[in-house]
Amino acid sequence: MEFILYLVLGGCAGVLAGLFGVGGGMIIVPVLVYSFALQGFAPDVLTHMAVGTSLATIAFTSISSVRAHHKLGAVRWPLFVWLTLGIIGGCVLGALTAAALSGPVLQKVIGVFAICVAIQMAFDLRPRAALAEPGRPTLGVAGVVIGWASSIFGIGGGSLTVPFLVWRSVPMQQAVATSAACGMPIAVAGALSFIATGWGATPLPDWSLGYVYLPAMVGIAATSVFFAGFGARLAHRLSQRLLKRLFALLLVLVGINFLL
Repeated sequence: MEFILYLVLGGCAGVLAGLFGVGGGMIIVPVLVYSFALQGFAPDVLTHMAVGTSLATIAFTSISSVRAHHKLGAVRWPLFVWLTLGIIGGCVLGALTAAALSGPVLQKVIGVFAICVAIQMAFDLRPRAALAEPGRPTLGVAGVVIGWASSIFGIGGGSLTVPFLVWRSVPMQQAVATSAACGMPIAVAGALSFIATGWGATPLPDWSLGYVYLPAMVGIAATSVFFAGFGARLAHRLSQRLLKRLFALLLVLVGINFLL
């Protein structure tokens, strides 16, 4: 039954990612927290496992997205390379930061972030190009910050990378494509870091690899890849404004629940 839940969750995360252009991590992490709690996972580790598992699934689901953007020629690979150099270090730092926080505190941090993303989506807040395109040192520093935050929240970093690149005068289409490409190193570095920081942690359930729960990873990855395309097609038929506000309401409820 739990594996069926993970298959369904993967499908829902894929559809939402296709609909809204946000990583499925914003949905995967809260649902895994609730699922792991119902399965009786220890409170001290279940939130860390939800974040680590979410990052592991994004490593698989980002492949199709990167390929699609690359075929369109929209990925700015030079920007990607220098962002990635910072992202790797940031992800390691983020995993260490998360490991230093207790499960309940980490839930509250994720709750605040969910509410912030909800506000951004509900009011369609977007930065305007204000500065010239970033140089290598700026990209490296930005990568550290993006990797650090993404690793803590269990996301692919799109809600952070896209606003930064747009603010630095990168065209929106290229910013989205480059952000999608950055989701891969964020997910891989973040997942490996959570495996390392969770190695030997107690009490972990069976089929765990550090803070990554393998049955959930396999189930979510198996369906989210296919349903992302469905969500993208559905986005062209439905009102984006209404959908974003409904999703924002969902994130607010999740955030409040985590905070309380």
